[in-house]
Amino acid sequence: MANFFPRWTNYLPLKIIFCLLVIGGAASAAYWWYLTPEYMRQGYQPIQPVPFPHDIHVSQLGMDCRYCHSYVQVSSTSNVPTTQTCMNCHQQIQKDNPKLWAVKQSWETGQPMHWVRIHQIPDFAYFNHAVHVNRGISCISCHGDVNHMGVVYQHEPLSMGWCLNCHRHPETALRPVNQVFNLDWKPDSGETQQQIGTQLQKNWNINPPQNCAGCHR
Repeated sequence: MANFFPRWTNYLPLKIIFCLLVIGGAASAAYWWYLTPEYMRQGYQPIQPVPFPHDIHVSQLGMDCRYCHSYVQVSSTSNVPTTQTCMNCHQQIQKDNPKLWAVKQSWETGQPMHWVRIHQIPDFAYFNHAVHVNRGISCISCHGDVNHMGVVYQHEPLSMGWCLNCHRHPETALRPVNQVFNLDWKPDSGETQQQIGTQLQKNWNINPPQNCAGCHR
């Protein structure tokens, strides 16, 4: 009796399994990429309750980062400005600007401003702002050229690999401590970032941790 199914069907189950493996692998790779910080967080630019143009406040008016983020040198966490901080200026300056309505409401009611957090390290990772800025790591190393941003967004992925790359080569980011908050600082002519960073790393004996316990405590 002749076979009911043609001969090529003998390999059909293997072909189906192979196709499922390929599709499953592709789907897993796409899902993995979708969950990485480069895809999920980098470029994140939420709408804030009040539009705060950093480029105007920092570059044009010359405000220091520490006026609003006052704990950055002494705390592991950098604070966002309180309503009182904003109203120190805006009780007089542009006090009738409708863009500041939320700030005025907060001031009158005593309810805090609800800023939308942009840069967020996972709870299982430890990061200390004070340690970094007090050893020559400027704001722009992690946050980008914030002083030229009309609307702040997440410039870097802040992923584990990205952090480790800086810990392995801190000389690429180190600058004199007195220039940490000068966001437009550049090495003097005749010097390179590599040369300055290497010398500072040697002078301060900077050896960032590269093992798991450094950030996962």
